[in-house]
Amino acid sequence: MNVRRSVLIGLMALTASGFAMAQQQPIVIKFSHVVAKDTPKGKAADQFAKLVNERAGGKLKVEVYPNSQLYKDGEEMNAIQIGAVQMLAPSLAKFGPLGVKEFELFDLPFIFDDYNALHRVTSGPLGASLFKKLEPKGIVGLAYWDNGFKDFSANKALKKPEDFKGMKMRIQSSKVLEAQMRALGVIPQVMAFSEVYQALQTGVVDGTENPPSNFYTQKMHEVQKYMVQSHHGYLGYAVIINKKFWDDLPADLKKIVSTAMEESTRYANAIAQKENADATEAVRASGKTQILDMTPAERTALKKSLIKVHKEAESRIGADVIKSVYKETGFDPSKL
Repeated sequence: MNVRRSVLIGLMALTASGFAMAQQQPIVIKFSHVVAKDTPKGKAADQFAKLVNERAGGKLKVEVYPNSQLYKDGEEMNAIQIGAVQMLAPSLAKFGPLGVKEFELFDLPFIFDDYNALHRVTSGPLGASLFKKLEPKGIVGLAYWDNGFKDFSANKALKKPEDFKGMKMRIQSSKVLEAQMRALGVIPQVMAFSEVYQALQTGVVDGTENPPSNFYTQKMHEVQKYMVQSHHGYLGYAVIINKKFWDDLPADLKKIVSTAMEESTRYANAIAQKENADATEAVRASGKTQILDMTPAERTALKKSLIKVHKEAESRIGADVIKSVYKETGFDPSKL
């Protein structure tokens, strides 16, 4: 009897120990993205993981999977919706095809004059309201991360609206970007980012639009003679998390994630600006691509030729959304 009692006590102790070990296993956030570790987004993702892993006391662990190790560009959104991955940082252009077309406002040409104007939207009530529209899709938005403002490049100087006519220009898949290019008399060519260098080299397309960091790291300066600092459009990301996972996360861990995300966002945006500035100087130093500045008059002329795209996009994005951006940034198209 004593032996049996001892065995039972031992089994109970082992069971309790097993439960304790199970409870000590950290909750894992798999953070997948499609770019390299040494890009602004890759560095910011690693910084976020570092902060959470240091502060969570073993209760929560962030694992970062760069370079499409888990999911390719076209697979990510489905993966997060079904809970196969917990966190992503896709480009803002990905949300239009998901059915939330309001995010296409970020593709509108000259909708933001600078980072201050941009951040009044992304850090304000409009940015928060856009994230709310993702929740019925099973997604919670945590932060907006910058990549940068885009510049035009080609083998001819593109400074005046008439310079663009008849050019073949590569774009991301976006109805708004198609409208932007057609407004300039350009033939838009939707093409995967990985194919752009060869397309420029072989003349399949004449030019493109990119933040300087993309332009330089993809070596487009080797096959483009001119880059004009037009800063006409914005390229950015949204850091998102699976809604069910987020709702089930204990409050103390949510707080750790939120605080780490705020700090990582400041880091991401600062490093994006620095790397674009550094890339511009690296392109200039290469001597292969001539960097052109725009005069205020040239910039205004380009704006005037593209502002009609805002009106055309109202049926897709919503006139109220576009007007809300104008209100936040102080932009008045009637004054052009």
